[in-house]
Amino acid sequence: MNPTDPHQQPDFLTEMRQDLADWRQWLARVVVLIYAVAAGLAVVAFTWLSEHALAGFALLRHWQPLAPLLWTPAWTAGMAWLTLRWFPGASGSGIPQVMSALNSGLAPEQRSRFVSLRLSAAKLLMTAGGLLGGLAIGREGPSVQIAAGIMHDARRWLPARSAINEHGLLVAGGAAGIAAAFNAPLAGVMFAIEELTNRIEHRSSGLVIAAIVLAGLMAVAVFGNSSYFGVIRVPGLGWDFLLPGLLVIVACGLLGGGFARLLHASILGGRDRFSALRARYPVRFAAACGFAIALLGLASGGTTFGSGYDTTRSLVEGQSSTPLLYVTLRIVATWLAVWSGVPGGIFAPSLAIGAGVGHDIALLTQMPGATPLIALGMAGFLAAVTQAPMTSFIIVMEMVDGHQMVLSLMAAALGASLISRWICVPLYGALSLAQLRRL
Repeated sequence: MNPTDPHQQPDFLTEMRQDLADWRQWLARVVVLIYAVAAGLAVVAFTWLSEHALAGFALLRHWQPLAPLLWTPAWTAGMAWLTLRWFPGASGSGIPQVMSALNSGLAPEQRSRFVSLRLSAAKLLMTAGGLLGGLAIGREGPSVQIAAGIMHDARRWLPARSAINEHGLLVAGGAAGIAAAFNAPLAGVMFAIEELTNRIEHRSSGLVIAAIVLAGLMAVAVFGNSSYFGVIRVPGLGWDFLLPGLLVIVACGLLGGGFARLLHASILGGRDRFSALRARYPVRFAAACGFAIALLGLASGGTTFGSGYDTTRSLVEGQSSTPLLYVTLRIVATWLAVWSGVPGGIFAPSLAIGAGVGHDIALLTQMPGATPLIALGMAGFLAAVTQAPMTSFIIVMEMVDGHQMVLSLMAAALGASLISRWICVPLYGALSLAQLRRL
């Protein structure tokens, strides 16, 4: 093919012969595919372990309802000590670490502080450990760091002069982690574009898609191809839906923006007394956070413990309601879990909070069908916290099979994200920048 003539079509046999003859290219592809399968299996194992951890905590509460008052603070302190002592790079969500690792100016030994097989294993075990302690954390953000760390390790087996670079491996791993965690392949692609990189290079697009497909297949093979929160039931929506929908968007934007700003200030610390105590006595501070989380869990009837999947699913299916002040208690419980320094994400708790906002506004406006407002709340609050509206609305759409609400979910995510930008800076980007400055 003549590169100077953009209109000259390729010769089929010549192009095929050149492609098949390049053994380095095929070796690189095989290596990447093997690691993509490994990343998917790791997320599957993480999901399985997290669900059993939640079930274990539920058994503890069933055996002794007041046990969390001792168990949760002690377990939180232990998780915080392990993180500080052995795995400081595993703290928090995991998404800021992957964003930091994508910085082209990092040396290899610096990049290993954010992503590695060791950190992936620690993240998997310790996030599940946090759920065993009843902490209000999620596993989706950690799935990004777990999968990215595994994919990044593939670089050592790639042949010299391979077109696949570290940047492409990290982006593909992060996207695969989201896709496998949510069973949402489109969300994985959008997450790679919206959060991890401004654009996907042409040579990396196939790598990203291949990683998403294989990681997603591992999740589907084990858990099935059903939507995570079932299928949303949407009645015919009229003009009476407009005002409640706008209220949900505004409430999610304000609450989500304020929540993200609170997380930003708490994680980075300041000159206040609590930040000083956290810096001087981190393990004791984590224990205090765990005790407060246990109190909140008892006050809410147990609905603020864990990631909130059961509560969110029951709301989407219209099978239950939330207790008084559920949204407030869930926000505080999630904030304390993040502030404690234990590894864990905020995606699932944000979906639970958003669902609670939608449910409350449905009650306030006496909307006969609360399910559409609950879905709007999930998309709006997640978008406000992450300021990634496209990823947020696609995640919710795929998790509730809400294709009939595409435009409404998109409007909720974009509107809430816009309001959030008036209140706080993008959370993950700011945390990533702070990590790079510490180097």
